[in-house]
Amino acid sequence: MAIVDKSYERVTVNLVVNGKDYTVDVAPFKTLQDVLREDLNLLGTKVGCEDGNCGVCTVLMDNLAVKSCCVLAPQAEGHKITTIEGLEKEDGLHPLQQSFIDYFALQCGYCTPGMILSAKALLMEKPDATEDDIREALHGNMCRCTGYKKIVEAIEAVRDGEYKDSCGEV
Repeated sequence: MAIVDKSYERVTVNLVVNGKDYTVDVAPFKTLQDVLREDLNLLGTKVGCEDGNCGVCTVLMDNLAVKSCCVLAPQAEGHKITTIEGLEKEDGLHPLQQSFIDYFALQCGYCTPGMILSAKALLMEKPDATEDDIREALHGNMCRCTGYKKIVEAIEAVRDGEYKDSCGEV
């Protein structure tokens, strides 16, 4: 039977997630994905391949889409993290969330949080994104249920101004 040495030093990490400050005491090799799910109970960040290939764990770090399974928790300190839970506002769903529902851009829904956050990062950077831009931005997000057509249409609807929240945010 293998003996696992659990005497490693833990580190204190200060995080800003969805606009709230958190302090967690973690192993230095714990991923942001695991901290979000296990320590902060933000279960919208899904677990998939755990090696950066599927994109279901995508979150925003300083408004850039990152795969949280590939980011160590200490690397996230000092960065603004946004999860799918952080998109919904008091007055309702984020435009991308509502568009995904209205355009039937989800089936099982497992990949949806990562898709939405990748789309948000794209539209913040490039509000006039073309269909090719959208498809490229989703390149790292796998969906096994759809052919991506409805997902692209939902994102285009937000891009085209069909959906706006009360702050005009995309």
